[in-house]
This record gives sequence, structure tokens and C-alpha cells, in this order.
Amino acid sequence: MDEHELLASRFEAHRGQLKAVAYRMLGSLSEAEDAVQEAWLRLSRSDAGEVENLGGWLTTVVGRVCLDMLRARTSRREEPLEGRLPDPVVSPPGGPDPEQAALVADSVGLALLVVLESLAPAERLAFVLHDMFAVPFEEIAPLVGRTPAATRQLASRARRRVRGAAPVPDPDLGRQREIVEAFIGAAHRGDFAGLVAVLDPGVVMRADGGAAPEGGWKEVRGAANVAAQALSFRGRSASTGHPAVVNGLAGVVNTVAGKPSAVMSFTVAGGRIVAIDILADPERLAGLDLAPLITG
Repeated sequence: MDEHELLASRFEAHRGQLKAVAYRMLGSLSEAEDAVQEAWLRLSRSDAGEVENLGGWLTTVVGRVCLDMLRARTSRREEPLEGRLPDPVVSPPGGPDPEQAALVADSVGLALLVVLESLAPAERLAFVLHDMFAVPFEEIAPLVGRTPAATRQLASRARRRVRGAAPVPDPDLGRQREIVEAFIGAAHRGDFAGLVAVLDPGVVMRADGGAAPEGGWKEVRGAANVAAQALSFRGRSASTGHPAVVNGLAGVVNTVAGKPSAVMSFTVAGGRIVAIDILADPERLAGLDLAPLITG
């Protein structure tokens, strides 16, 4: 094995964690892959022999690349954009494979990623690297151009936002599934009271239908409003629900005439549904490998 092959082998050993960092930073699977590839290019052009802690070095490089990508996103926005749901990681009911599990470890559900999308780029970087990957503030500070103390404050502000808006999901996937099935069953029966019974009073439902006017972003809050919205979908189309695991949580892939029409993720906390996130953008659905879930 020559020097280049050895370096590539060492890099591959860290790829899973690097993509997990980038996914939390960007909320996009394709952009996360781009960030990881950029880290490899920078490594291949550097003097790797001088790097003592390759994993730590690569993590900070990916963090810097992602920060630049987030800032570029912000600078391109000439006017405020409506919401956009992060890319879901969809797995069979039995759970994610090892690569998917690394991406969504530590309960990185869509509800949490939506909150992360609301953070300023530097806040997001400080929170993700420190709170999720235990990178010291002394190593994060140069990336955001702040002192370690100021970087600690960035992470602290982000942490408060996350705790206030992204409840920690219940850990029992089987129990999550029971509650989701109760919700779907009540919706099919037209049972308003049954829907409200499994919804948290402060539940939020977010739906990303893609580019407006055909799609667009919709957000509904409150148990009664979400229940009414669920009933309004009843009978609109002959859809079939296929159980799935979405970002490590109970979810459903809906199909119409055998084609995916939506991916639904449910966040269950305290025994009730606190968030429902729905990706119904046809273009983005087409980019997901959903065939094994709907043909098995």
C-alpha cells in the first residue's frame, strides 16, 4: 500500500463521523457528502504527516467547510425564504443500517434539525461541534473568529433554543409506533377525539411540499388544529401507509398508486406526538431510495 492509499484508508475510517457532522450542520445529505469530499481534497493537499489527531483535524475542517456553505446560503438570500424541511434519513421498520445509524445517532430527528436550521451559522457550528461531538471551544473559536469564551456563549444560546423547541423523543421505538398507529387509525376513522388524545397540546405539524404554488410550506400548531388538518386529508386520495423509521423515529412512507407521495416523521415525547414533519416535495422524494420500503 503506497502513501496515498494509506492516507485514503485513514480518511475512510473517519468518513462516517464526518458525514454525521456535516448532516447536522447542513440538513442536506448531498451537501454533507460534498463537504466530506472537500475535506478529503484538503487533506490530500496537506502534509498529513504533521497531523497528530487526524480525526479531530478532519472534524474541524468539515466544520469550517460547512460554516462557509451556510454563510454562502445566507448571502444568496435576497429575501426571506419560507421553511424547508431537512433531508430525512429513511430506514425499514427494523431500523437503520450502520451508516444511517451514524447519521442519526443521539436522536437527531427532523424536529431537531428544523430548530438547527433556525440558528445563525456560527451558533450552529458551536452547538454541533461542542454539544454533539465534544470538540473543545478552544478548537472551535478560530473557526468562528471568536474567543473561546465568546464561542461558549454561542453554544449556550443555541442550546437554549434547542431545549425550548426540540423535545427529547421517547426512547422506545415500539411505543412510538403504537402511538403513531393510533394517530393514523383515528385519522382513517374520522375520530377527532382520538386524534387529540394522542397529540400534545403544543404539537406542531410542518409540511414541505416543494416549490410553490403547487407545493409550498405549511405549519400548523395546536392539537385541535393538527387534528382538523389530519381529518381534512381523509378521503382526498387513496394513499397507502408503509411503516418506516425516519431519522431514528417512528415514521410512515405514504404512496399513491404505488408511488411515494410523502415521508412522515413523528416525534413522540411524554407519550404524545409533539411534532409531525412531512416531506411531500415530489422532486426530493424522487431522490430518496424508498423502493425497498414500499415493495417489500
